[in-house]
Amino acid sequence: MTPVPIALLQGASNFRDVGGYSNADGRRVRRGQVFRSDHLAGLTHEDLVRLQALGIAHSLDFRGAAEYTATPYAIPGVQRVALTIEPTVIARMQALVAQGVVPTTEETVDLMRETYRDFVNHNAATFGRFLKHLLEQPTPQVFHCTAGKDRTGFAAALLLSALDVDRATIERDYLLTNQLYKRDARLEGQGHPHVMKVLWQVQPEFLHAAFEAVDAQHGGMRDYLHGAIGLSPQELAELQGLLLED
Repeated sequence: MTPVPIALLQGASNFRDVGGYSNADGRRVRRGQVFRSDHLAGLTHEDLVRLQALGIAHSLDFRGAAEYTATPYAIPGVQRVALTIEPTVIARMQALVAQGVVPTTEETVDLMRETYRDFVNHNAATFGRFLKHLLEQPTPQVFHCTAGKDRTGFAAALLLSALDVDRATIERDYLLTNQLYKRDARLEGQGHPHVMKVLWQVQPEFLHAAFEAVDAQHGGMRDYLHGAIGLSPQELAELQGLLLED
């Protein structure tokens, strides 16, 4: 069953607890430990008080250098950890536009699928650092990118997979972004409406591309976690012990 998302913050539209889901063994992901969000540069004073009440001590920021420069933030009592993954799909789209090419909706979806395959195959070390940080700093944490949908969405899917949550549940959590994220034209830049709609929402096909790459190229999620991601069996067991409850 999917927990009902609650708008915990006024200045972040896609902020929510990753906890509350049951895994294959009937254990539940702990609430109040790991949160996901869009960027945190617009938080109100009340939001900062709320983060303090939640005990959040670290923010894990997947944004690229230009994204951080455009919307930096400093939250008292919260250490920002840069886990930089540059938004390559935007660069590819800009290259096409510069050539006078307007991608179709289908071509844009294909670009997004390629982006998710890149997460699996080219950004595994960074996502490995993400999981290891959750393990090494057992205090409440929040992870995010700009919209909290792609890099953050894959990170959440990876974490829930490591906790043995089934893929149908993971996909439902992933798709909540389409209900919760409020698009911001100042961050999106200019583009054709059909292209921007694809880029600033999530679709099951995007996440499926990542899971397909995990299965076809890495032998399945468990082998991927122990291989490219770099979690030892002991570390995986410790992560599960930290973030699962009976």
